[in-house]
Amino acid sequence: MKIALCNEVIRELSFPAQCEFAHKLGYSGIEVAPFTLFEDSANFNEKDARLRKQQATDAGVVISSLHWLLVKPDGLSLVSNDSSVRLNTIDWLKQVIAYAHDCGASALVHGSPKQRSPENGQSVQACLERVQEALEVLEPFARQANVAYCLEPLSPFETPVVNTVEQASQMVDAIQSPFIRTMLDASASTYSESLPMAEVFEKYFLSGHIAHVQVNDHNRKGPGQGDTNLLPLFQKMKSLNYQGWVAVEPFIYEPDGLGCAAFSAGYVQGLMRAVS
Repeated sequence: MKIALCNEVIRELSFPAQCEFAHKLGYSGIEVAPFTLFEDSANFNEKDARLRKQQATDAGVVISSLHWLLVKPDGLSLVSNDSSVRLNTIDWLKQVIAYAHDCGASALVHGSPKQRSPENGQSVQACLERVQEALEVLEPFARQANVAYCLEPLSPFETPVVNTVEQASQMVDAIQSPFIRTMLDASASTYSESLPMAEVFEKYFLSGHIAHVQVNDHNRKGPGQGDTNLLPLFQKMKSLNYQGWVAVEPFIYEPDGLGCAAFSAGYVQGLMRAVS
């Protein structure tokens, strides 16, 4: 297991300072939300990717992965009834995939609930079909970039489109590519899954569907800042020799971003020591 910090948690810092801070806390990677890196999306390019990779390396970490892929630019949607919007969104994701390759990331996490949720009068089934169509188009680009493109199951209060790892895995199976995968988000799983998250991880890691993990609490704060017991998940990951990334992704930062990142680092490192 390798531990990363999601960079939007400390986005008030410059990117080099984010990497340095993460390294000092004991994280070995940083998971990047693209919207934190640019005001003009034209600047999100190969040159910038290589710069960010070097900045991370200089600080002693790597860019593990990308997430929050569709926050910017504005107006993106994989399910819009406007075909030009869908095409623009897919073109942007092709650019994100290329950026992931150039900055050294091994995974992309596709959450983005707003950009896959039904518009007025649209059915969930119609959205599911359009998400799958998009993933089919993106598969060759993920393959060429050698990255795992992970469809993220999200909680029902975020979106009705893909809430469980089983639902995401069914879409992965339909595409049949090792480069289109899914992942486990601890907080979302407490809202969506009928089984404990450790059991969900075991089932879908052994089946080859899960390629990434994010940890947080049911209350959407940092791991250890609520009642969610993550020890069984870490025990399961250890017993199954999971060697992928575990990204710390709180949504509520207490006492603030820097403090939440620090507390989460200590808690997760404690779990790592406990299972080793």
